[in-house]
Amino acid sequence: MEATFASIILSASPLVYAAVGETISEKAGVVNLSMEGTIMLSAMTAFAPAHLSAHLLVGFLAGMGVGAIMAAVIAFASIELRLNQIAVGFVLALLGVALSSFLGDGFVGLQASGVQHLAIPGLSRIPGLGPVLFNQDPMVYGSYVVIIAETLFMFGTRHGLEMQGVGERPEAAFARGIPVNRRRYVYSMAGGALAGVAGAAFSLDVILGWRQGLTQNLGWIALAIVIFGGWNPARAAIGAYLFGALQILALKLQPHLPSFSQVLPLLPFVLMILILVLVYLPAFRRAADRHPVLRRVFAGDPPAALGTAFRRE
Repeated sequence: MEATFASIILSASPLVYAAVGETISEKAGVVNLSMEGTIMLSAMTAFAPAHLSAHLLVGFLAGMGVGAIMAAVIAFASIELRLNQIAVGFVLALLGVALSSFLGDGFVGLQASGVQHLAIPGLSRIPGLGPVLFNQDPMVYGSYVVIIAETLFMFGTRHGLEMQGVGERPEAAFARGIPVNRRRYVYSMAGGALAGVAGAAFSLDVILGWRQGLTQNLGWIALAIVIFGGWNPARAAIGAYLFGALQILALKLQPHLPSFSQVLPLLPFVLMILILVLVYLPAFRRAADRHPVLRRVFAGDPPAALGTAFRRE
């Protein structure tokens, strides 16, 4: 059981980076619908330089750079060109997937050194939790830091509250002297960089290698997890771990249900969609409105200005 839970934490860590990154971007009012292409292209562009240079840091920096650039394109198209964020993001998603296949063709089947295992002395010996949480590698530990840091920043600092104001009521934020569009650039690119880390983590840690379609559909799942998490980084991380658990469950069931071997890999995606639909059923929302604790745990509303451009009059 400890090994199973540890594998869930490892497999979900890239989704944690992606979901938290997209939460940052959307809290500031920018929808990065290019997540599918961003994660795929970042996985390829992280693996290629890591293979050529034999330095993992180069690969992760390349992945982060690609993610930040993709997010900057969406922010620029929305802020400067007044284009629809959804349309631009969808086109970039398709472009990222196509570019990853074209540019990564020569790297299929090659090897690169992966992130090394690093148990934390003392903590890894804690009964139960130690082997699961602290007998991992630095990328997994980094995902813990991202969850805690973003939660504290978003709800416990002035800049975090200003970020929420930019996504909720940009006109009021601007009236208080907050540079709305500049903050949207910053938070969009920060979220995109975390999505780039997610792609790099897939090809340099979780799966270790590159092939076409390596992270297929995981970008769309990351977007769904943000909604499931109610635009809260801690709840989004829980959604990522839930999806990781469903993936491991499907993998464990394959030897026992060989006749469903083609269907089981799709099970996590179907169940995630069903859970998302359940959480946002009108009856569930009404129950959440009657019980504040239930609403804080399971329900959440999108930022009021999400996907809209702010124009300084």
